[in-house]
Amino acid sequence: MANRDRILIVDDESSICHFLSTVLGANGYDAIVAHTGSEAYSIIMSQALDLVVLDLGLPDLDGISLIESVRAWSEIPIIVISARMQERDKVQALDLGADDYITKPFGASEFLARVRTAIRHYRSRRIGTGRMFTGKLAIGDLSVDFNKHQVLIKGQNARLTQNEFRIVAALARNAGKVLTYDYLLKEIWGPGMANDNQILRVNMANIRRKIEDNPSEPKYILTEIGVGYRLLEDEG
Repeated sequence: MANRDRILIVDDESSICHFLSTVLGANGYDAIVAHTGSEAYSIIMSQALDLVVLDLGLPDLDGISLIESVRAWSEIPIIVISARMQERDKVQALDLGADDYITKPFGASEFLARVRTAIRHYRSRRIGTGRMFTGKLAIGDLSVDFNKHQVLIKGQNARLTQNEFRIVAALARNAGKVLTYDYLLKEIWGPGMANDNQILRVNMANIRRKIEDNPSEPKYILTEIGVGYRLLEDEG
């Protein structure tokens, strides 16, 4: 039997730990539980893990501090789950290196989809296949051609500008993952444009007019309000 992915759940709420452990176990994963940050850090340092699911509100230290400590030496994927609704908490966690952020409450299907995406991205980085950096990435009727610097919709060139393509390409390289506004601004326009979200919103509006059937209800590039954008990932 193939080895099962090992996932560490870090949360001080026993009911949440039980729910997540049950969901993961029923879907082919091995779940380990830690109720404090110090316990979690010890496990991360000493055991081979494939993913960490982290609540920010821990009894001994803030989850943000744990992300910083782990990211100083490890690229293990981290999915934050939290009841904190403040956008700054989401942005801070993502900017410090969390791979995803899910706000409580959430459903099992959404959680499992985020788990699959985070583990898949981690393995792609480690193997170094570059599968999203060359060739094409297809999601439904949308295709990103990295070699030709084109985005096709239903086989037709969407005729994006250079910066519009760079935005879509950045999202495509991280399909399924939220990229913060600041990350995209620095990636496309450089550090001097940080915090100028208006230019990004204008470009995104133009992109959606060119690739979405209904720009007001996008199905390819989704908005994480107050945080950033995420390109839908094709589960197929």
